[in-house]
Amino acid sequence: MPSDPPANVDDRPRAFAALYHRGYRPFLVGNVLTMTADSVEHVISYWVMHERFESAALGGFAVISHWVPYLLLSVWSGSMADRFDARRMIQLGMALFMFVSLAWAMLIMTDTLQMWHAMVLLVLHGIAGVFWSPPSQVLIHDIVGAKDLQSAVRLNATGRWLGLLAGPAVGAAFLLLFGPAWGLVVNAAVYLPLTLWLWKAPYGPKFRQGDAPPPRAVRGFADIFATLREVRGLPVVASMVLLAGGASLFIGNAYQAQMPAFAHDLGHGHLDFTYSALIGADAAGALLAGILLESRGLLPPSPRTAFMLAMIWCVAIAGFAMSSSLPLAMALLFVAGFVELSFGAMAQTLVQIHAPAGSRGRIIGVYNMSALGLRSFSGVTVGLVGGALGIHASLALAATAMLIYIIAMRTWLRAAR
Repeated sequence: MPSDPPANVDDRPRAFAALYHRGYRPFLVGNVLTMTADSVEHVISYWVMHERFESAALGGFAVISHWVPYLLLSVWSGSMADRFDARRMIQLGMALFMFVSLAWAMLIMTDTLQMWHAMVLLVLHGIAGVFWSPPSQVLIHDIVGAKDLQSAVRLNATGRWLGLLAGPAVGAAFLLLFGPAWGLVVNAAVYLPLTLWLWKAPYGPKFRQGDAPPPRAVRGFADIFATLREVRGLPVVASMVLLAGGASLFIGNAYQAQMPAFAHDLGHGHLDFTYSALIGADAAGALLAGILLESRGLLPPSPRTAFMLAMIWCVAIAGFAMSSSLPLAMALLFVAGFVELSFGAMAQTLVQIHAPAGSRGRIIGVYNMSALGLRSFSGVTVGLVGGALGIHASLALAATAMLIYIIAMRTWLRAAR
């Protein structure tokens, strides 16, 4: 196994420290490409579904089917990553992603796509993400170790935003150049770099130095309750799981689905420009956070800092919700994107650092179940309530509720200690 790079003379964090690890660079590129391909498939498949079925219910199902697998299967996936080779699990996820893209393409080419086909493929796409996410977080620890873990997690989060930002543009280009069917065929090939690199990557259980803890049996849903009991005994991990879960439950990314409506209210007749500006401001804030914090080695992982950043996020989201000025709304979304990436990457880093080696995958699975799975319900807190109160009021109330939740949780944690 390649040795870690030599330590610096001083203890100051290095800029982009994870990139000094030879194995992390192709891993990061592969993950960026995978996130881009994931986003491209959404762009093309959602367009095809709209053209073929014009079903709002199917659009809602697409969101639910994407996040519910994380809620139900993340702990199982993390348990499997503890017991088996995380590289092979990620490759299974990539194979499933490619199968889904090619199945969409075949059904479109043969003009045989039916609604139940679309529903099955949407569910399989969500399951593919569960094979990819927790095992890749376990593998990051093997690649860079604990010292440069925050750098690796933060760069991965930045890459995720880069993929999400590039995906719609690449998807639109594929649609124009190749059409939906061949665009999806080309998109399937984008998953190949990470899949092929993992084949011989010298990381995983058999490459770890020292005595590895014995693997625990995978016990299905019993693992969820056993791991939750273990998390309760790890205060830092428990606080970060609760923080990430609250952010997903109260707000999540549901406000992004409502962005066209916010753009309409703020655009004064220039909907396309306003929508692009709002989406771009959110993503630009996240990308700048990743680059700036990494280049300067800022914000070392700390539960207190994570909570403070999350509180700033709540205030920025609430301010955006109530803003009637486009420049102010863009500035607040920029701040929101900046601090969301900052506290999200920090929370994930703290979970990985404080998770025992023998159950790291299971605990990462619990974190993913909380951070991603609970997004299944953010459409209720923002979307359905927005139907009754208006999207501005509902998002402001959701952000306020999240702020109160953070304050209450911090008070409870102090009392518990």
